[in-house]
Amino acid sequence: MELLQQLQQGNIKVLSRIISLVENEAGAYYDILKQLPACGTKITGITGPPGAGKSTLVDSLIGAYVAQGKKIGVLCVDPSSPFNLGALLGDRIRMSGWYNHPNVFIRSLSARGSLGGLHPKIIEITDVMKAAPFDHIIVETVGVGQSEVEIAGLADTTVVVVVPEGGDEVQTMKAGLMEIADIFVVNKADRPGADAYIKNLRQMLAPAFNRTPNTVAILKTIALQKQGIKELCEAITTHQLQNQTNEKKSWLLADKAYHLVQQHKMKAIKKEDLKKEIEQQTGPFNLYRFVEKYYN
Repeated sequence: MELLQQLQQGNIKVLSRIISLVENEAGAYYDILKQLPACGTKITGITGPPGAGKSTLVDSLIGAYVAQGKKIGVLCVDPSSPFNLGALLGDRIRMSGWYNHPNVFIRSLSARGSLGGLHPKIIEITDVMKAAPFDHIIVETVGVGQSEVEIAGLADTTVVVVVPEGGDEVQTMKAGLMEIADIFVVNKADRPGADAYIKNLRQMLAPAFNRTPNTVAILKTIALQKQGIKELCEAITTHQLQNQTNEKKSWLLADKAYHLVQQHKMKAIKKEDLKKEIEQQTGPFNLYRFVEKYYN
């Protein structure tokens, strides 16, 4: 396909167009997805609670990779309104310096009501991104705090960003972040309590989750001042060179496969038609007898 060839040649306009087609399930988007080649581009996920400095950290990472001559693709997911599913996409202000850089592609996405901290089409969009000639792909999640663990199945390396005053370690554990982190970043480390926070994280990793600082790096950064970014880049590279099997990715793909099959099977059934049919029912209504005819 011509679009796919142009995508692989690094045509940014074509990349943007294909992502829009995938987002809106428009045109021949599924034919394009079926033709995507297998690519080994690594994905780095940046997640953590709101206000931890994720966008500023991503901005600093972009600068570090660009300085190395790398080509970077960035997907930034923002929370959406539960009513109209729109999003402000305001965090991208922190990365505005890169929008016209030839080696940087940034795409903002609305979560569209997804509870996993990501876009409902995030797997498809990252697969499209992998087909483009990027050296690294960075995905920043919504930052909802409690349910953003889906990134662990998508990313090859999951970086969890926290701040010293971001709550006690039990809250961190409760958010599921302890289990998904490949690298912990304590950002804004110039604030009081950073060293004590890191010490407590190290103590909690082994007994609670059978993990050690040898398998989970804990780094300090001050993203606004670009401090600790070089060490973070090195830690990400080291983790990705280890070629670890991501068991969570299999669960994420299985869930996505289930959803795609469900979509295909349900294609002929519209909620509006069900509503009209329900409104036409007379007498006592039994929901379970009503849906039984759609089982076959």
